[in-house]
Amino acid sequence: MGEVYKASHRMLARPAAIKLIRPEMLSGRDVNAQLAVTRFRREAEAAAALRSPHTVELYDFGVTEDDTVYFVMELLDGMSLESLVRQYGPLPAGRVIHILCQVCESLEEAHERGLVHRDIKPPNIHVGRVGLRYDFVKVLDFGLVKAVANKGDGQSLATAQGMTPGTPSYMAPELALGEKVDGRADLYALGCVAYYLLTGQLVFEADNMLAMVARHLSTVPVPPSQRTATHIPAVLERIVMQCLEKNPADRPQSAAALARSLAAIDEVRWSEEQGKQWWMANVPAAVDNRALSAAP
Repeated sequence: MGEVYKASHRMLARPAAIKLIRPEMLSGRDVNAQLAVTRFRREAEAAAALRSPHTVELYDFGVTEDDTVYFVMELLDGMSLESLVRQYGPLPAGRVIHILCQVCESLEEAHERGLVHRDIKPPNIHVGRVGLRYDFVKVLDFGLVKAVANKGDGQSLATAQGMTPGTPSYMAPELALGEKVDGRADLYALGCVAYYLLTGQLVFEADNMLAMVARHLSTVPVPPSQRTATHIPAVLERIVMQCLEKNPADRPQSAAALARSLAAIDEVRWSEEQGKQWWMANVPAAVDNRALSAAP
């Protein structure tokens, strides 16, 4: 959608990331630029109100003279879940649970505020180091793709353009159909994320976007344990498959309820010390303060 720059605050010398969004991505044929900017400001203000430590912190936002929208947010050390799986393969079940519970904390706060992300996927979930904590999760891009429930005209920037927001590989059936959505659409997408983390594969494979959407609408997914050699506890598999139910009423009814079910799984665990050891062994630059401070 635009460009991202690494930056430093002039006075505080605090590192940050600046994301620029091209004006044409905000104003479609049916929406003038001013209305698009108004919606952007409303959505960014809502995203800025989120305080979960597992939601990326938004420092500032605005619109330049040429109508380029910008976000200024915290600069993160680590990688997206997509990069993690691509580079290192499927994750052990305990680590997957550890990651999912943190995502649930971010989503629960957003859902309580009437915000639905609508594009939960591995590239939008970051894992890395925050302070002295490792395998710390941050959910990204709330200000770009979520809906604001019961505010204004109820439309987001994406829906205002007549677009279906989200990514087909992680899209809940009700979102694909253009129906009213709530937080359970994010939980469907999170089930798709869990499936990817456990297997290294998408829930469904398809040759094109329409075929992918059709499978999410009508095809029953193969249980993840049948597509990987990695051990998946039966209770975890049941929870993932429940998240992938076509009918929102059959899924976990809240992110908090999903987190409780995941946290109750005693068969596998992943500790912060295990996370630190993994990062030390595989990404030592994320552990070495000197390497971080010297990075260009």
